[in-house]
Amino acid sequence: MTDISELDTPCVLVDLDRVEANLQRAQAFADESGLKLRPHIKTHKLPRFAQRAINFGAVGITVQKLGEAEVMADAGITDMLLTFNIIGAAKLKRLRALSDRVTIRVVADSAECVAGLSEAFADSANPLGVLVECDTGMGRCGVQSPEAALELAKIIIAAPGLEFFGLMTYPAAGKYHEAAAWLAAAKSLFDAEGIAVPIITTGGTPDIWHADEAGVATEYRPGTYIYMDRSQVAAGSASYDDCALTVLATVVSHPTTGRAIIDAGSKALTSDLLGLVGHGYIPAYPDAKVVGLSEEHGTLDVSACAEGGPKIGEQIVIIPNHCCPVTNLFDHVHLVRDGQLVETVAVAARGRVD
Repeated sequence: MTDISELDTPCVLVDLDRVEANLQRAQAFADESGLKLRPHIKTHKLPRFAQRAINFGAVGITVQKLGEAEVMADAGITDMLLTFNIIGAAKLKRLRALSDRVTIRVVADSAECVAGLSEAFADSANPLGVLVECDTGMGRCGVQSPEAALELAKIIIAAPGLEFFGLMTYPAAGKYHEAAAWLAAAKSLFDAEGIAVPIITTGGTPDIWHADEAGVATEYRPGTYIYMDRSQVAAGSASYDDCALTVLATVVSHPTTGRAIIDAGSKALTSDLLGLVGHGYIPAYPDAKVVGLSEEHGTLDVSACAEGGPKIGEQIVIIPNHCCPVTNLFDHVHLVRDGQLVETVAVAARGRVD
């Protein structure tokens, strides 16, 4: 077998034992909470991990873009929720073709989006399931009130080729109680009108261990949970021992006593800060800080490290702030176990942001 020290850098390592533990722990918690789990594949973009989550009990997957959905369909995944407004003739044509191959449902937050979906599916033998996207505090897409959710649902119900399938939200981190109250208010309005709401789906890894407090929600959509990262450790949803994705880098320069340079810059470690100081955590040198990134250079402040920290030529493992964009920066990832390479695999849906 190949030891990870023999790998060229920078590269991504994915610890298979940690992946398995993260998948199983989340599925068990969802089962105990009476929620269906529909993991978001944007974090790993690998069909094998999508299928592994389904094997553990997930009802299907979540995708953000049509390109991701097409890759997953090609790999045999058959049940998907696409949580992004589909706008424009080209994308609607692709969606229609995809719906002939797999079970896929989508979201909408405007009458304009619904009109496009209806035009594309008006003559379909199988209606397209559409969920109303609800802004419960994230400040991104979504209708702005429970009343608006009901109004849009009625438009979906009346639209040829479509079927109203429920409510979808992505709450702001830490705002799961507010999201639950918003969704409960909406559900009451639907109940009063006699309109069934088959699915109420929410998500977010930072609050995954509060999923049992999701109120009327029937489904949970975590993404980062499979790998975890420094931001999730800061949020309290994981420990560093749970972090399955790391970036392996090499120290290429030590210009001063307190500064070292690695071969992983913004094209290997995401520049996302997410409220944190620095761009990653180095388990072997916890006092070192990744203080700067240019495209190919990462700058470490090692002034607090004993004996100057890592030496030129030394490889270091870095837990990134945000693992999801890191996945999309590499063509391949190395699956490892106990420090040994198991397999190198292509990131199948890398770059599929179309």
